[in-house]
Amino acid sequence: MNAQYASPNAVKEALSQQQYIAGDEIATTVFLSGQLGKPLLTEGPAGVGKTELAKSIAAATGRELIRLQCYEGLDETKALYEWEYAKQLLYTQLLRDKLQDTLADSNTLAEAADRLAQEEDVFFSLRFLLQRPLLRAILSDKPVVLLIDEIDRADAEFEAFLLEVLSDFQVSVPELGTLEAVHRPLVLLTSNNTRELSEALKRRCLYLFIGYPSAEQELSVVKLKAPNLNPKLAAQAVELVQKLRDLDLRKSPSISETLDWAKALVALNAKQLDAEVLENTLSVLLKHESDLNKVRRRLSIASGRVDVDDDDLRAFRRWE
Repeated sequence: MNAQYASPNAVKEALSQQQYIAGDEIATTVFLSGQLGKPLLTEGPAGVGKTELAKSIAAATGRELIRLQCYEGLDETKALYEWEYAKQLLYTQLLRDKLQDTLADSNTLAEAADRLAQEEDVFFSLRFLLQRPLLRAILSDKPVVLLIDEIDRADAEFEAFLLEVLSDFQVSVPELGTLEAVHRPLVLLTSNNTRELSEALKRRCLYLFIGYPSAEQELSVVKLKAPNLNPKLAAQAVELVQKLRDLDLRKSPSISETLDWAKALVALNAKQLDAEVLENTLSVLLKHESDLNKVRRRLSIASGRVDVDDDDLRAFRRWE
């Protein structure tokens, strides 16, 4: 966050205006990232609001958000720039007559080469450089927020390349020389912990782990994002989601799934979480068949339809 925010509380308020509810740790770490000029690395389960944090920071600061989505096989060319050779060739053909005029009265080949060298800036310039997200962020004439999303999906080789960019915010283009950042961007990296990131990358960043929200925080988010949901039903929905996360599921529901579920309940005009509503909407929360079967079985047991003693079901019995 830039210097206009004088404290973590000011950051929290600014994010709140963008409908992002930030706790003290998030607000403080975002504040320090701006004050220290260091990238912010956010890790945590998918769907807990890491990408949304970057979007909210960009909106709060009035900066453009430039996003680099990482994936396996991402390399320097796809992240930085590519030469538009076809455009360069077309440009050369269009200027062929002008070149002939420029070189017409040259007495020697060396003199012609020298004159042509003086015109190199015409043929090797930014007009032929197709800027990818990293270079766009570096060359932007206005301050931006650079989001490097899901860095853990990229290869270790790309991560190593990224270290230099994050350290100096400059890149070397053989045809143009070194290009330095006009404005140092605010940089956020996200990771879903699919692989361990290098210590070198972590050392260059401030670190923030965003986990699942508490029941109180999650209910606040649901009320904010799904205001038409009955307050009592919202509380019941959040309570159930919180208890689902205590089970050994392949993919626990995140806050994004909770919000999808809350909006689904509004769309269905649900009045209560009865058996029919749960049966028909659990797939909004859970994205694996094994998880659906497990939860349906436990909900059935918790409601007393099956007589099985299972310690994992106590929370559901209390909820019922």
